[in-house]
Amino acid sequence: MNFIDRHAYDWGAAFARLIFPFFRKRRRIAVDNILKAGITDDPKEAARIARMSWGHLVGHVCEALRVPNVVTKDDWREHLDVSGGAPETVRLLLDETDKPILLVSAHHGVWEAATNVLSFARPMIAIARVMNNKFVANWMKNHHFRGPVTVIDKNHGFTPDILRQWAAERAAMTILMDQHTAKGLPLTFLGRPAKTFSSATRLAMRYGYPIVVGSFVRIAPFRYRLVGGPPLVFDKQGDKAAYTQLLNDRLGEAIRQYPEQYLWAHRRWR
Repeated sequence: MNFIDRHAYDWGAAFARLIFPFFRKRRRIAVDNILKAGITDDPKEAARIARMSWGHLVGHVCEALRVPNVVTKDDWREHLDVSGGAPETVRLLLDETDKPILLVSAHHGVWEAATNVLSFARPMIAIARVMNNKFVANWMKNHHFRGPVTVIDKNHGFTPDILRQWAAERAAMTILMDQHTAKGLPLTFLGRPAKTFSSATRLAMRYGYPIVVGSFVRIAPFRYRLVGGPPLVFDKQGDKAAYTQLLNDRLGEAIRQYPEQYLWAHRRWR
């Protein structure tokens, strides 16, 4: 690992923390979200977490850009700390790759970098927001920002072709569940009312594939720790709302453990 790779996160995070006070609207949103989620009741501590979170966002993106230069097919396991993860979850993610799975996470930890690293273990299909700026979108595609990962525009939905690819490749379908929606189920997230997408729940109920819920958080340069519980399997005749709330609760538990690595400045609650 060269000097630039080792310090990519530090430089990005330091720059973002330095300019964070100038993003007044985002700062207000972040601090308000932290306080209302009950992470702390101290406004000064909430401001500190908000600043660290903003730094983590930029630092993580900077490090994710360098992942293809550092992580290889020969050493990718060395970059993942799964010692605290449920054994069943670790097996599904990394070893027993003979069946499709759902990987449900949030804007927490190192969602971009982890998807890239996990692609060495099994094919990855990521439901993501495609950049509106064509130059940025093309740059990300040409520079393999997300590695050998099939990225699906979330606005296009789960087409039959994507579902067939998911089954045929025995891929991990990766969904970030903490995005704002006005049409989702009326549930709670981190203790607050929040409309929630039920896509992951509906797919799990329909196909019976296991769901891995949680995050990978950054613990050192290009070193990521799995945070989450055992996998879930949903019954076809189960309660869709209750299942989706369970996913929200699992994600909330992971975020509360590492609040500085959650993107508090995005408008999850509107």
